[in-house]
Amino acid sequence: MKKTVFTKKAAVLLLAGVLGAGAAGLGARAALMLTNTVTGQPLDLAEAPEEGRDTKAVKTFLETGVNIYNENLACLAKGHELFLSMCSGCHGHYGEGKIGPGLNDSYWTYPKNETDQGLFETIFGGAQGQMGPMYGALNMNEMLLVMAWVRHLYKDDPKGATWLTDQQRSTFKPFDANAKHIEPAEALTAACGGPAG
Repeated sequence: MKKTVFTKKAAVLLLAGVLGAGAAGLGARAALMLTNTVTGQPLDLAEAPEEGRDTKAVKTFLETGVNIYNENLACLAKGHELFLSMCSGCHGHYGEGKIGPGLNDSYWTYPKNETDQGLFETIFGGAQGQMGPMYGALNMNEMLLVMAWVRHLYKDDPKGATWLTDQQRSTFKPFDANAKHIEPAEALTAACGGPAG
């Protein structure tokens, strides 16, 4: 009985904290419990830049854990450009890995990265080794764009791509670095969180 009361009180306090943060004007807030990959401590989304918090993709992600940019062809070029400038130095141009782990196959250094929530947590809050938190370099919308590109680079059996919808999985072609692919682009369209997006 005491444990049940304590659990209910903890849930009420957590909910009050989340609602209070939104009421205090901190911008984006999560219905999900987002935690640091290494420490397990809650992530403070207020550390992210104001820009890129209020896009449809960020709002959807924070409510559901779903990245609506996954396999969105209109957004992959910008995700590719961001990945090349922010991630490829450690993870390779095609996510094959360099001083950082590979990101294009079914092995995840942190198994939680198999989900979009887990990958976001690792990008936002950092991990061990050279992987520092990226909230100072990328806004939350840009993180989702990078995640979509990382998911696009997947070269293994689509059955293991848990982040894809059933329909996406049925048409997904594993990435081939030698084939023609989406070129990087600096433009950020409205559909991908750009102006009026």
